[in-house]
Amino acid sequence: MSEPVAATPRSWKRDVKVGLSAFGFGVFMFGAAYAAVPLYNLFCQVTGFGGTTMRAERPADRIVDHAIDIRFDSNVGPGLPWRFRVDTARQTVRAGETHTMTYTVTNTSDQPVTGMATYNVAPAETGRFFNKLECFCFTEQTLQPHESREFTVVYFVDPAIADDAEAKATNTITLSYTFFRQNQPPRPLAEQQGAAAGGTRTN
Repeated sequence: MSEPVAATPRSWKRDVKVGLSAFGFGVFMFGAAYAAVPLYNLFCQVTGFGGTTMRAERPADRIVDHAIDIRFDSNVGPGLPWRFRVDTARQTVRAGETHTMTYTVTNTSDQPVTGMATYNVAPAETGRFFNKLECFCFTEQTLQPHESREFTVVYFVDPAIADDAEAKATNTITLSYTFFRQNQPPRPLAEQQGAAAGGTRTN
């Protein structure tokens, strides 16, 4: 009968190498997941994918005789006690013209509330032609109780839309804004303690 083969001692160097490789892969995957959202947002802003509008530094260099109806949509997300209205629901513009639209927001509650607006355009394929020079989106806005405030968007439709076989057939573009409630900042410690004690007393 043959003697049993002795087990080969495990190499600690190999274990360390495998462990480091697994750790490195985990860090890579975490970093990729963390970067996915901003990279996706950057991709949308550059390409207009998914109805994301473009950001422009200057007005268009030309105006073409291509008329488009711009419709403005204003919405408020769940749990946000705001009234959100646009001055004019519709504008007819020529591609390349710069226009301004004003929105009015009112906090209908008895406490300060913070909101943030997101946006998109429809049809989605027109997003890369809709340029904003000024916008109030993706910026936290805090309104005091019953305060009203005006926000403006300055925009133009890229005249290149008239040269695009698919997009130039679009007669109407809808710009849609939605305000969502943001997390409220923490109250001062003294205020929290007063609330826990049933409120503050005055002499």
